[in-house]
This record gives sequence, C-alpha cells and structure tokens, in this order.
Amino acid sequence: MDETTATRYLERIGLAGPVPVDPEGLALLMGRHLATVPFENLSIHLSEEIVLTEDALVTKIVERRRGGFCYELNGAFAALLEQLGFPVTRLAARVFTPVGLGPPFDHMTLRVDLDRPWLVDVGFGRFIGAPVLLDEPGDQRDPAGAVRIEPAPYDDLDVLLDGQPQFRIDQRPRELEEFGATCWYQQTSPASHFATSLACSLPTPDGRVTISDRLLITTVDGVRTEEELTSDGEVLAAYRDHFGIELERLPASPGSASRLMSSN
Repeated sequence: MDETTATRYLERIGLAGPVPVDPEGLALLMGRHLATVPFENLSIHLSEEIVLTEDALVTKIVERRRGGFCYELNGAFAALLEQLGFPVTRLAARVFTPVGLGPPFDHMTLRVDLDRPWLVDVGFGRFIGAPVLLDEPGDQRDPAGAVRIEPAPYDDLDVLLDGQPQFRIDQRPRELEEFGATCWYQQTSPASHFATSLACSLPTPDGRVTISDRLLITTVDGVRTEEELTSDGEVLAAYRDHFGIELERLPASPGSASRLMSSN
C-alpha cells in the first residue's frame, strides 16, 4: 500500500493523518474502522469472488465502500497499519462454537507490537471495541465487556469475553495467502455459517444496526427493534442509508443459496 492509498483509506474511516504509532493511535484507528466499515458477507450471496490479495481487499473497502468478513477486514486493516508504521503480525485462530472449536484458519486476527503486544480485531462482528493486551493475565475492560486472555495448549491463547470463550489463537505468524483455503470453504460449504446466513452489521453510538436477509434490526440503549423490509427497494435503501452500500441487486437469500450449493 502506498501513501496515497493509505490517505484514501483514512478518509474512508473518517480520519486525516498523521496518526501516532502508539497505543492511542492504534485504538483510534480500530475504533474508527469498526464504526465505519461494516461486517458483512454480501459478496458470498452476490456470487462475487473474494480474492485474498491486499489490492483486492483494499479496493473493495476503500474504492467500492463495502465491508467484509474477517479475512477481508483484518487483511485490509493490517495493510493500512503496516503502511502507517505499526508492526503487525497476522495470526490464525479457531472459533469456539456450541459443538467445539472450528477448523484451523477459521478466523484471522492481528497482533500489533508496540510497548507491549496488542490484540487488534476489526473482523469478528460483535466483539471488542478497542485493542487489548495479549500479555495481561487479568480482566481488561472494553466497551463490549470484560476481556481475558488465557493460556491454552501448544502455546495457543484463548480469548474470552465476559467469561465466554470466543476464539483460540495460534501464535505463529501467518501470511494472507495461507487463509485462502478456509476462506473458500467459508464461501462454499453448506456447513459454513457465512454461506447459510446473510448479514450486514455496524455498531452505532448507542447500539447496533443490522440487516439480516430482509430483517432490519436496530438496538438502542439495549432495546432491540425489528422491522421486516417487504420490498426489494426497501432492502436496497436500507443498505444505502445505514451502511453506505450501493447495490444494483439484492443478494440471494440464504435459503436459495443453500439449495443451490446442495444441488451442485
């Protein structure tokens, strides 16, 4: 990423440089990214190929003003951080599910080494809102709740939020292309949550806004409201008004996408 692209990226998330290369600057960047770039899996249901290269990811987020899921969001954000001078390591993680740990490379997260090692993640959906220390043994307060980092087998680290395990980090450094196979699995497998659900979500100053298929969900001060969007025009307008995403057509509903994959 060159300086011109980094400047456009900063503009995309509502910032103008320079940003200090310190914990405060890191927190500012992460907070603005979470607030402006949605967590979404629309590409899967629009039959858009997800290409894990820095250029493709940055173009999608900066030029097309879209969002993405973990590999895209954390992949692009890592490139921005590196251009700004932050030492970044891409890490693979396995997500905790009701039936156990997901597969290796199930999630991409980031480590940024400044005064101490920081966990940075803009691609896990509803999760932490600021960097947390990876070498801090106790609870750390975050806008989302209490975060705790615990040792796990094989020198891995477990990340917990309010006592609930979120994902297990393999601390070995990884390259972006190493996530390609699992990214493909997440796009195509009937067992993948991303392939069988449709969502676009952003935090707001007092809650969160989400579109799940044709359901608009807003949460304000803990109060959840649901609105069924009855026409294609209403859905397209909601993507535009709440997320700044201009679509020419609607993503396929998860049901039709699942049937299509099952027939192939």
